[in-house]
Amino acid sequence: MDTYKRHRFPPDIISYAVWLYYRFNLSHRDIEDLLAERGIIVTRESIRLWCIKFGALYARRLKRKHRGFGDTFYIDEVFIKINGKQHYLWRAVDQDGEVVDVYLQAKRDGAAAKRFFKRLLHSHGGELRKIVTDKLRSYGVAHRELIPETVHSTQQYENNRAEQSHEATRVRERGMRRFKSVGQAQRFLGAHAAVSNLFNLGRHLVRAEHYRNLRESAFADWSRAVARWKRPDFCDPKKLICQNRGEHMGKRFEKIKAAGVRYIGVKLK
Repeated sequence: MDTYKRHRFPPDIISYAVWLYYRFNLSHRDIEDLLAERGIIVTRESIRLWCIKFGALYARRLKRKHRGFGDTFYIDEVFIKINGKQHYLWRAVDQDGEVVDVYLQAKRDGAAAKRFFKRLLHSHGGELRKIVTDKLRSYGVAHRELIPETVHSTQQYENNRAEQSHEATRVRERGMRRFKSVGQAQRFLGAHAAVSNLFNLGRHLVRAEHYRNLRESAFADWSRAVARWKRPDFCDPKKLICQNRGEHMGKRFEKIKAAGVRYIGVKLK
């Protein structure tokens, strides 16, 4: 499947504009000026549509290839006002500072906490060793009903890692002059978290040479995430299924096999 089908601009320009928007605190107009300085004339509305469409696509690919999170989650919630109504942004980060999940909800009661915990358990895919929260009682309800064997800590200042993770969201919120809707905020924060995790390299913890190697690896992962063609996964050579469209490709495979051609990782005898 061609990811960039029917788009006038080449994939390099589109992916670069989306990367600028989610990686740095830039507006669509700022990216328009940066591209214009390089002789690329594109409107801010096109850049906005690119970020909406491809930001979610890139985020899904990055999450699919993510190497996994730690066993300790720091969970916190903050107030966000959208269209005059107060909402709560729930956030969980692991011990390495990577964002596990962000979720906007209208309340912060026990039901909202359980809903967020279920999302965390689904994304983590394993048993947690420890969770660190503030003293909000909703966390205790979700902990007792869903993960009673996990250690739950509410010590003062221990949850600073999650609270500091909110700072990047606040900076982008001010730059965007607040979020316009719940859907727009959830869509942006999900893509922003995926890109931030990819480039969360711990610059202050490693030597410069090691950091450059990590950065090259991150750019390589980004290049794979923004690739033009998505290759289907072939599990059974005799019965191939294209995951993009769900089309049965058995007959096509037989023709390729008869021609003696090797096809995307499948070794033919």
